[in-house]
Amino acid sequence: MLKKRVIFTLLYANGNFMLSRNFRLQKVGDLRWLQKNYNFAQTAFSIDELIILDVSREDRDAKKFGYHVSKIAEECFVPIAVGGGIQGVDQVRDLLHTGADKIVVNTLVDTCPGAINEIAAEFGSQCIVAAVDVKQSENTYSVWTENGTKQQPGSLAAWINKIVQLPIGELYLNSMDRDGAGQGYLLGMLDQLPDPMAIPVIMAGGAGKHQHLSAALLDHRVDAVATANLFNFVGDGLTKSRVAMLAAGLDLAQWDATAAHELKRCD
Repeated sequence: MLKKRVIFTLLYANGNFMLSRNFRLQKVGDLRWLQKNYNFAQTAFSIDELIILDVSREDRDAKKFGYHVSKIAEECFVPIAVGGGIQGVDQVRDLLHTGADKIVVNTLVDTCPGAINEIAAEFGSQCIVAAVDVKQSENTYSVWTENGTKQQPGSLAAWINKIVQLPIGELYLNSMDRDGAGQGYLLGMLDQLPDPMAIPVIMAGGAGKHQHLSAALLDHRVDAVATANLFNFVGDGLTKSRVAMLAAGLDLAQWDATAAHELKRCD
């Protein structure tokens, strides 16, 4: 059985890193701020993967985003997935050249699923993560694309069935209602998954403390949890969270930071 995973998500917009609450963005700091507060050479021992999403509301600057990804990738040894406005193979190729290992698609599932087939044909389906942004209304769940501005017709369950028929490697299931609120994940979304689920599921939207991460990982339908809360996990917050989850018996990988640093010194 594969280990459960903890993923840190960075939200990037026009040269800065952001906080998001219900998809309303607040600027936190630039690349220097991030490198000061999140030393990824060390932080990487507390996470299993990193996701960097370009959530710019204005026209995206792909070259500038790629530069930021490359600077983070220089010191981060865990796999990195990147996304935001991806249109096709050429853009994916450029992003992978920055040091990313996977790409994240969202609106492309609606606008051009054929492009997903082309991306998978060149880079493999394991390279593709489909992000689904979800709103809840009573007992129903709706899917939103284009940075959470366009509601898709049909149910969340139908949307997920559409995704699993595409060559996609993972599902990133994100609650817009819980986004940035720190109240825990909306685990009810999991009831919309087919049984069995063909691809791994990443829960996102709502983590404010390590207990929220643990609660989701204890659900057999969840393969990984993601948090984008920059302040709740600043400093040694991620390290303490992983230690607490390992102590609670969660099946996470254990990284030996001391041994890795010794190997690096010997290079």
